[in-house]
Amino acid sequence: MDAIQKSLLEQVAELHGVPEGAYNIRANGQSAARNTTAHIDIVTKKDKDGIDIIIKPGTKNESVHIPVVLSESGLTETVYNDFFIGDDCDVTIVAGCGIHNCGVQNSEHSGIHTFYVGKNARVRYVERHYGEGDGLGENIMNPTTVVEMQEGSYMEMETTQIKGVDSTVRTTNAKLGPNATLIIKEKVMTHGRQLAKSDFTVDLDGDGCHTNVISRSVARDQSRQVFLARINGNARCHGHSECDAIIMDQGVVAAIPEVTANCVDAELIHEAAIGKIAGEQLTKLMTLGLTEKEAEEQIVNGFLK
Repeated sequence: MDAIQKSLLEQVAELHGVPEGAYNIRANGQSAARNTTAHIDIVTKKDKDGIDIIIKPGTKNESVHIPVVLSESGLTETVYNDFFIGDDCDVTIVAGCGIHNCGVQNSEHSGIHTFYVGKNARVRYVERHYGEGDGLGENIMNPTTVVEMQEGSYMEMETTQIKGVDSTVRTTNAKLGPNATLIIKEKVMTHGRQLAKSDFTVDLDGDGCHTNVISRSVARDQSRQVFLARINGNARCHGHSECDAIIMDQGVVAAIPEVTANCVDAELIHEAAIGKIAGEQLTKLMTLGLTEKEAEEQIVNGFLK
């Protein structure tokens, strides 16, 4: 891999070298490196572009890294990755996409990730998106995540998009079985004329299941954001969605929470708050010697931390 691709890997997967455990690194549409372990296998799909990640039951304290980097302008790809996570596992999965585009054509990556989470398994899933380059072409990323959770399973998703993505539509669909828990934490910052749309649908199908969908975002310049969170309570369950957003300059944020109780024992809550940085916050930091711009940056960084 060249220096640009290695730099992208640091941004999206915090990799400064070869990771421990299982990994599959994809660069410009091709597999650049792969490693499996005794408990985690990675198999190339035969019917379409992508891989199957098979994690054996009982696997504990292991990780899988599957980052994607694009450094060729005009490259467009759709990749299908399926995760089969056995019962009683405890694993961390790190994904993400970085694009470096210095050309005139758009570069686009669409990743469709499907998770089959076994009984009593625990999964931490980290996904970062990052773009850079001084070309006229756009950096486009449209991730789709599908989650099916069996009884007693737990999954925490951390998704981050902070810089350089011109257009993104993030779609997440999840179905939870009895006593399953899904926690989603999203952080987004847009600038320029960027567009970011997050579309979450969670079906709470099993008794005792629980979800919490949390979004924190900052819209700067003339950028636009849309946050949609649909939670369907189909059993005795608990669901909560929360969107907190800061708008700056001429930024626009639309928060559209939707909760539907299809069971008398479903407990569902939604919250949304959108506003500018409070003047007293700026004043307090400026009295400590910061300029207004420096104070704004401190507040934004703390908000998205």
